[in-house]
Amino acid sequence: MPLARSLSVTSLSGLEEWDEEFDLEDAVLFEIAWEVANKVGGIYTVIQTKARLTSEEWGENYFLVGPYVESNVRTQVELIEPTNPVLKRTIDKMNSSGCKVYFGRWLIEGSPYVVLIDVGFTAWSLDRWKKELWDLCDIGVPWFDREANDAVLFGFLTAWLLGEYAAQSEEPPHIVAHFHEWLAGLGLVLCRHRQLPVATIFTTHATLLGRYLCAGNVDFYNKLSEFNVDKEAGDRQIYHRYCLERAATHCAHVFTTVSQITAIEAEFLLKRKPDIVTPNGLNVKKFSAMHEFQNLHAQSKNRIQEFIRGHFYGHLDFNLDKCLFLFIAGRYEFSNKGADIFLEALARLNYLLRVNHSDVTVIAFFIMPARTNNFNVETLKGQAVRKQLWDTAQTVKERFGKKLYESLLVGQLPDVSKMLDKEDFTIMKRAIFATQRQCQPPICTHNMLEDSSDPILNCVRRIGLFNSSADRVKIIFHPEFLSSTSPLLPMDYEEFVRGCHLGVFPSYYEPWGYTPAECTVMGIPSISTNLSGFGCFMEEHIADPSAYGIYILDRRYRGIDESCNQLTSFLFQFCKQSRRQRIIQRNRTERLSDLLDWRYLGRYYIAARHMALAKAFPDTYLYEPHEPTSTSGFRYPRPASVPPSPALSRHSSPHHSEAEDNDEDERYDEDLEAEKDRVNIRQPYTPPFKNNNTSSATSGSLCGGNAAARKG
Repeated sequence: MPLARSLSVTSLSGLEEWDEEFDLEDAVLFEIAWEVANKVGGIYTVIQTKARLTSEEWGENYFLVGPYVESNVRTQVELIEPTNPVLKRTIDKMNSSGCKVYFGRWLIEGSPYVVLIDVGFTAWSLDRWKKELWDLCDIGVPWFDREANDAVLFGFLTAWLLGEYAAQSEEPPHIVAHFHEWLAGLGLVLCRHRQLPVATIFTTHATLLGRYLCAGNVDFYNKLSEFNVDKEAGDRQIYHRYCLERAATHCAHVFTTVSQITAIEAEFLLKRKPDIVTPNGLNVKKFSAMHEFQNLHAQSKNRIQEFIRGHFYGHLDFNLDKCLFLFIAGRYEFSNKGADIFLEALARLNYLLRVNHSDVTVIAFFIMPARTNNFNVETLKGQAVRKQLWDTAQTVKERFGKKLYESLLVGQLPDVSKMLDKEDFTIMKRAIFATQRQCQPPICTHNMLEDSSDPILNCVRRIGLFNSSADRVKIIFHPEFLSSTSPLLPMDYEEFVRGCHLGVFPSYYEPWGYTPAECTVMGIPSISTNLSGFGCFMEEHIADPSAYGIYILDRRYRGIDESCNQLTSFLFQFCKQSRRQRIIQRNRTERLSDLLDWRYLGRYYIAARHMALAKAFPDTYLYEPHEPTSTSGFRYPRPASVPPSPALSRHSSPHHSEAEDNDEDERYDEDLEAEKDRVNIRQPYTPPFKNNNTSSATSGSLCGGNAAARKG
């Protein structure tokens, strides 16, 4: 069900230079979201990582607006006096009228200004504002829905803020207000109803109804046109939320989504086709040394191996050097995140590895927070035993070294049979005895509160993967976010990802997908789906994604069993790669990081803001859209050198002769291949330098149209 393309373009094709500069000197940008300095989900990451680029573009005229949460403000925000005189008068007026509005700098990269509104302080106005909402929009919000009540308070307060700012301005202002998600959407509706001089943008990162429908195990994407959206929202008791989201969608000057797949979803569920797609990016850190990320991979992999030595003590009958680490991470949505299909594929992979007598061992990590009461005692014991063995080895090594030193001092070669005495052997025997274990290594690292009904554990019981010695696939379920202070696995998430070999994210519902994007930036191959925004984005820009370590699983046009077989095939092919092939693939994956840099993808947000200004202030701003030609832009070509996957190469298995290895060395020139890739990508957009007092014009490559500015 493809979405017809006009300005809803995620492709980097059609990125023409702007004809003239777009003057933003007298414009001001307010970006409004419930997750400003308030981490709830993925929108926090979007706003936090994008802030530096937007601050460089707008300078002193950029303000983030969010809720005041004291615990977050203490650690994330520096409260200061407003530097903008108009905004200072606005905040003073609101505070004198019964509100609590704070101003400060968010202590993140870019240090953007934030305006934080205490919604709880104005809760006394909730009933009055809910009545006004009913009279205005016929939307009734039930008293028991606290999240919707917060949305009402936040919406009226943000509309008040924008209206007061316009009233306090000496000259008619050009305000751009960018609202994220339904929690902030009511403010947009009120701005349009009150006819404020505000250019409005609404971005949905995931539709409310889409998330609920997918959680109900329906054939969502193939039946999009058949849903009775009002009935479905009412049956799930979210009709009032859905109405707020849909109202914001239709009232906005410019409506955007984060991916092409979400654009299709929004067209059918929210009944409006997005004006432009704004993909999510990351701040990509480039290393001065080309292979520094490979070194970081090796260091982090060694730390994971130490954890594995402790977790599998007494059953460490596999070669860690031939061990592959796979992982899935995210919210604990068993079906939406694809944990169900991943577990089934692991069972089939285990069978293939055993019947093919493979010496590769796969360890799959599930990093999904669930309800627990503490660490598993057996898991903690494993790490204690590992440490004890290490201390024993160090003790024996010191004793051995001292005897060797004494022997060399007197000019004699040591008698090896006398270097270890009876006491040394006793110490080592005690250490070996301590590693004896009668039970299997645990699946879960914590004590689960709902062990008998947990979806992952129940699926593990069904497929029979209990970390036995005969199994070539082992499973570790870590139901807690990773932390460098953990006594069990003391690594933060980024370090853990760098140490793994493959990220597996076979999601059924994933509007964008930051987890595979983070893998790509760190040079770690990943498996995504054609139902995730990231998967669709990469499929569109890369001629052969799997050659670059981006495996795209088909979950839209295939049934569950077929998709599971395809995932199993991907995993089995990956297991058959040689170490050298994996290194080549990681190099290629890391080169794709430019595609996901905000300095590249930020241009879509720039285009959306310029489009909104031109629609709201047609006498001052002009935006001339055009259809991109099919031949413009680029796609990453398939690498000309040896492919990394044995399934695509001339080798039918990873076992081949040294002569063949030498032949591959001649065929693969990494520098030449990287240079060919660089030819196919434009330089990322770099905003012009701005000082603290003026807002200079913005120029650069943008998508979907040409724009120019003129004074009215």
